[in-house]
Amino acid sequence: MSDLLATVLDAYGGRARWEEADRITARQFFGGALWGLKGHPGALDDVEVIVGLKREFVSQKPFFDADHHTSFTADRVAVETSDGDVVEELTDPRASFAGHDLTTPWTRLQLAYFSGSAMWTYLAEPISLTFPGVRTEEIDPFTEDGEKYRRLRVVFPDDIATLSTEQVLYVDGDGLIRRRDYDVEIAGNTPGAHFISGHQEVDGLVIPTTREIYSRDENGHKVPDPLVVSVRLEDIRVS
Repeated sequence: MSDLLATVLDAYGGRARWEEADRITARQFFGGALWGLKGHPGALDDVEVIVGLKREFVSQKPFFDADHHTSFTADRVAVETSDGDVVEELTDPRASFAGHDLTTPWTRLQLAYFSGSAMWTYLAEPISLTFPGVRTEEIDPFTEDGEKYRRLRVVFPDDIATLSTEQVLYVDGDGLIRRRDYDVEIAGNTPGAHFISGHQEVDGLVIPTTREIYSRDENGHKVPDPLVVSVRLEDIRVS
C-alpha cells in the first residue's frame, strides 16, 4: 500500500473503522445536464441509496415506480420489487454500452448500471482502494488555483465495475480527496473532472456529501459549462 493511500485512509477515519462497517445509506439528490442527455431527466433525484462496503453492491429506491428498486453488482443489474421479484435484469451490462458516446440515450437498466457503478466508486472509497487487485501509486503532484495536491493513480481490476479502469485522485494537505480525473469508458471515453467537498464525519467515517462533475480539457482543467452531474447526500447513516 502506498504512503499516500495510508494517509487518505487515516484522514477518512482509519482502515480499521472502514473494515468494521457494512454499508452506507443516504438520501441522494442528482442534478446536471447528463440525465436529460440520456433521456431520463430528473431520474434518481431524491431517492435512497444503499452502498455495500464488503462487496460491490448498490440499491436505489424508488426507481420510477414506488415499489421498485435497483440491484447493482459488477456483472448484473436488475429492477426488483419490494418483495424481491425481478421486474427486469441485464447480465454483463457493461457490454450493452458498446459504441456509446456522451449523448447516446440509455435504457432504464443502463441508467441503473451507470448510477450504481458511480455511487459505489464514490461512497466505498477509500476502503475500496484496498480491495484485491486494485493497484495504487503516487504520481507527480498538481497545482490548481494556488493549491498543491498530491496525486494517487488507481487502476481497478476487471472484476470491479467502475466508470473508468484508471483514475487519478487529487489529495489535499489534510489527506482528503478533492478531485478525481477519469475517462468514462461507457460513454466513449469522455474525459471528466470530478470535484469533491462537504466532507462529514458519520459514525467514525469521513464521507463527502457534495460532488460536481465537468468535462476536462486537454490541459487537465475543467470545462466550466455545462455542469454534467451533481450529487448531494443527506441523512447519511453507517451500519
